[in-house]
Amino acid sequence: MSDMNALVLHEIKNMESLKVSKIPVPVPKTGEVLIKLKAAALNHRDVWIIQGMYAKIKLPVTLGSDGTGIVEQLGAGVDQNWIDKEVMINPALDWGDRSAAQKMEFRILGMPDNGTQADYVVVPVENLTEKPKHLSFDEAAALPLAGLTGYRALFTQGKLKESQTVLLTGIGGGVATIMLQFAHAAGANIFVTSGSEEKIKKAYQYGVLGGANYNNTDWSEQLRGLLEGREIDLIVDSAGGSGFPALIDLARPGGKIVILGATAGNPPKIDLRRIFWKQLTIQGTTMGHSENFIEMVNFVESHQLRPILSGVYSFFDFKKAYQRMIGGKQFGKIVLKIGE
Repeated sequence: MSDMNALVLHEIKNMESLKVSKIPVPVPKTGEVLIKLKAAALNHRDVWIIQGMYAKIKLPVTLGSDGTGIVEQLGAGVDQNWIDKEVMINPALDWGDRSAAQKMEFRILGMPDNGTQADYVVVPVENLTEKPKHLSFDEAAALPLAGLTGYRALFTQGKLKESQTVLLTGIGGGVATIMLQFAHAAGANIFVTSGSEEKIKKAYQYGVLGGANYNNTDWSEQLRGLLEGREIDLIVDSAGGSGFPALIDLARPGGKIVILGATAGNPPKIDLRRIFWKQLTIQGTTMGHSENFIEMVNFVESHQLRPILSGVYSFFDFKKAYQRMIGGKQFGKIVLKIGE
């Protein structure tokens, strides 16, 4: 093989620094495989890297954490049965042996390692799973990062059970939307927040019982009224910021708040007395162990879930896809088709 097309970020500047470039097709080393990619999904992580808002950025780099395709070449020591398999990539690299937390060497595919927004990618064979047969390549590409992160947040860290009540903040984003599908499949009572009335309205189509616009000053009281006497067992938040104290008030005594991001920054203050008196659990989470990935895929297969796609774009229309992500209007995942 010679060269391939890859979406390469050359410098931290703006979208004009992200270009389709010709780079060598990677060669799999021992324990690795070469995948001919069929689809790749965008994540906010890609945008933050372009904007220089991510730690330890190394350039040039091919972006993309989510991908699915067909195994085309094997490195030494890889079982021959993997050849020609339709696969999905677990983007959590070098997590380590402890399920409780990642080791220092942990990183996410797509920076510093070259990622999935290209014709080909090389990954360790241990990071592969067969693509669920009921999913198209586009749908499967939407699942890995958001699915792994959301599954761990809800079930591994949040211990969500059937008939419990869960609040998902920031509905519409990739992780929140797949969590909505997971929680609904698990039989939970689901409530949401968003800054968009349109996204809240759309969430009702997927089993949400109520939603509040966090741009309203009394959003938490509006949400409390929608609960109709229910108490919130689990809150999964990706924002933090000034709205976080209201989540402490909304959580039931003995409830959990799982934090998977801080897009709105740190809260201005934390009322520790409120936390210990209500006996709340504040739990951090990020990505997940390989066992979580397998559990997530099994969950998707057993419930025949299909990730919600907000838009599918050709590889060379990547700017439109990124502009949609930056504009924040999506409900679900944005996907690039590759090799067509």
